Amino acid sequence: MAVIRKPFQGVYNIIRFNWHLYAISALLMVLCIMVASFLTGFSLLYLVAGLILTANIISLTVSVYVYDLSDLYKLYWIREQDDASLIVNIHAGFDETSLLLKHKYKNAVLRVIDFYDPAKHTEVSIQRARKAYPALPETIRSATTQLPLGNNVADKVFIIFSAHEIRNVPERTSFFHEVARIVRPGGEIYVTEHLRDLPNFLAYNIGFFHFYSRHSWLSLFGRAGLKVIKEIKITPFISTFILTKNDTAF
Repeated sequence: MAVIRKPFQGVYNIIRFNWHLYAISALLMVLCIMVASFLTGFSLLYLVAGLILTANIISLTVSVYVYDLSDLYKLYWIREQDDASLIVNIHAGFDETSLLLKHKYKNAVLRVIDFYDPAKHTEVSIQRARKAYPALPETIRSATTQLPLGNNVADKVFIIFSAHEIRNVPERTSFFHEVARIVRPGGEIYVTEHLRDLPNFLAYNIGFFHFYSRHSWLSLFGRAGLKVIKEIKITPFISTFILTKNDTAF
């Protein structure tokens, strides 16, 4: 049986895990309108309130498109490999994809690794997500700098919406060195992320600073001894880099 996501599960989770941000936005809108109502004539505060409301509507509309209406969670964009024996899924405490990958690769062993560290990854949205969606029983807890797998063992490694949570640059580089270590020669690494680019700025305004630029990702992959063999735009707001080992680095 296929793993089915509930209607509008994606945008519901965004609101559920980030409700404090929407509460702050609502409070700011109310304050702008209240102050403006005491002023004579038309106040720019009405415009500010309208801009806040518009920004929230745009970001939520884009989120519905990306997380609920696109093919993102159908995994059609993953290259088929019938003989894959070991699949690794690495996340940062919120796992929406392991069951989907388990269904897609029925004949392969799936290893799920959670690198969430409450001392380093302090975002309240992740904490709420972990409470709402407990990790699968087979999930292995791990540090980003020491993945619990041997050398050259994984056919495919998936890092979906999680690598950007490693905010420290040296730690992020060490993490990708570890990913390069565990993937076999010719194996593939899938890194799916929002980018700090114009489409995501238009969608999420200042929220796009939480993402990293395409250039920074490519530079990181190079430092870790990885090369991009394909880049996929699942939507204008989502990019997937398919990586493999750079043979000259190993």
